[in-house]
Amino acid sequence: MYKHLLVPLDGSKLAEAVLPAARAWAERLHARLTLLHITEKNAPAKIHGEHHLASTREAETYLAALAATLARPGLAVQWHVHEAEASVAQMIVDQAAELKTDLIVLNTHGSSDLREKLLGNIAQHVLREGRVPVLLVRPQRDALPGDRPILNILLPLDGERVHETALPLAIELAEVFGATTHLLNVAPTVETLTGEDSVPGVVLPNAMRAVLDLAQRGGEEYLRRVRATITLATTAEVARGDPAKMIALVAQKVNADLIIMATHGRMGLGAFWSASVAPKVLHEVVAPLLLVRASEA
Repeated sequence: MYKHLLVPLDGSKLAEAVLPAARAWAERLHARLTLLHITEKNAPAKIHGEHHLASTREAETYLAALAATLARPGLAVQWHVHEAEASVAQMIVDQAAELKTDLIVLNTHGSSDLREKLLGNIAQHVLREGRVPVLLVRPQRDALPGDRPILNILLPLDGERVHETALPLAIELAEVFGATTHLLNVAPTVETLTGEDSVPGVVLPNAMRAVLDLAQRGGEEYLRRVRATITLATTAEVARGDPAKMIALVAQKVNADLIIMATHGRMGLGAFWSASVAPKVLHEVVAPLLLVRASEA
């Protein structure tokens, strides 16, 4: 389980909105918390309309003050400032490895275009390295154990062993937080098929519907087998439609406080990130999204 959380901060109040969730996770997991700022050369004077940290000394003063406000008995909070030698995204990944952290907590703040570029870049680097999972937290949903406890964890599974990397993690987190795990499998409809898969649906729609009905029954059987291996409180269902939209709908229905997804980090990740379910889900849901590297084992 996670024992050292890394929180990259840019000095803005928007970025700081992730801190309550990060502190709550650290306290519940009995983990250390490290605040990180990457100083940039030729950095803009403002970020998100606020003063941008202009020097290493200013960043150190800023992080030290934040760490003091977060400190609690039994919670170790430290901070680190590093000068950028590459892109900010790459430096976050490098520092996560150097500081031996095992979870990066990011706030999905900023405009949609900036958020997509920044989070996609960082997530790609992290997942390609295959070392540190990423917890993406929306500012309006801090998931504090006190006022916003994690009571429901949604775990989408597609039936492939490679994506079951997230299963033991979901079970462990459910035990830590006392949460119910909701397993979800999404079977497409003829209308939601894309690319080459959509051709048979156009030519032979009735035959394709029969195939997809079989896929739904297969998904139900798959979830029954998975559920039988879990001793904690668990539900399971198969939905039909677009995966990202169905994940968002089910997340709302079960009041999901956390969604866990396994994603790939192999070559071609750029195409994967731009077209995969994970970033689409990020745009649709308000619950925190935990991305872990899918295992090829």
